[in-house]
Amino acid sequence: MTTLIEALGLSVERSGRQVLSHVDFAIQPGEIVTVVGPNGSGKSTLLKALIGAVPVTQGAVKRKQGLRVGYVPQKLDVDPSLPMTVRRFLDLPVKVAALERQRALKEAGAESLEDRQLADLSGGQFQRVLLARALLNKPDVLFLDEPTTALDQPGSAAFYRLIERVRDQLGCAVLMISHELHVVMSASDRVICMNGHICCEGLPEVVAQAEEYRALFGTGTQGALALYRHEHSHSHDDGCSHA
Repeated sequence: MTTLIEALGLSVERSGRQVLSHVDFAIQPGEIVTVVGPNGSGKSTLLKALIGAVPVTQGAVKRKQGLRVGYVPQKLDVDPSLPMTVRRFLDLPVKVAALERQRALKEAGAESLEDRQLADLSGGQFQRVLLARALLNKPDVLFLDEPTTALDQPGSAAFYRLIERVRDQLGCAVLMISHELHVVMSASDRVICMNGHICCEGLPEVVAQAEEYRALFGTGTQGALALYRHEHSHSHDDGCSHA
């Protein structure tokens, strides 16, 4: 299987501070990987380094030739006084074909929103529009940086179920960053726990038992993984690896 994107000994310094140290990471086609960790642990920096948005201090990032990526930000501030429909928003900066726009909206569960004003959308609707924008590129990898920050718990759970459906329909890999342990783990094939480096990684229910995970999140957090669907695990035998 061709690795889509890989970090090799990745280190990043920002403003004189070591944010990431010697990170080795790879993502394969079709898998959903969730990165968790406390604030300031380097989660967003890892994502931005993988897509080339921040410079790497040491190590390297290797991408499959011709790799297409989609990116859903944590939030996007739009002036509420600016009259702009969803259709116009998706046509920026380059107009897209109507069929492509409608395809992306349908894949994101937002097909009914094309003629709505951005300012009139709920938080969940706007995140689906941002997802549609990311899907216009027909990505091999979909990157999501805490995409449900503005949503309540039911909205977050619905959004992550949508991400699972997108992965199943399109066959793309997904790399998400999240602090919502109680909902995000159910959609994950693999979890990476970070705190400036990779503390441990593996199947969700294995990471939940790792000492490194409990040291960061407390011993009561194993319940956060209770939503994980164990039918995912029958074809896996890998455990939690420690960095």
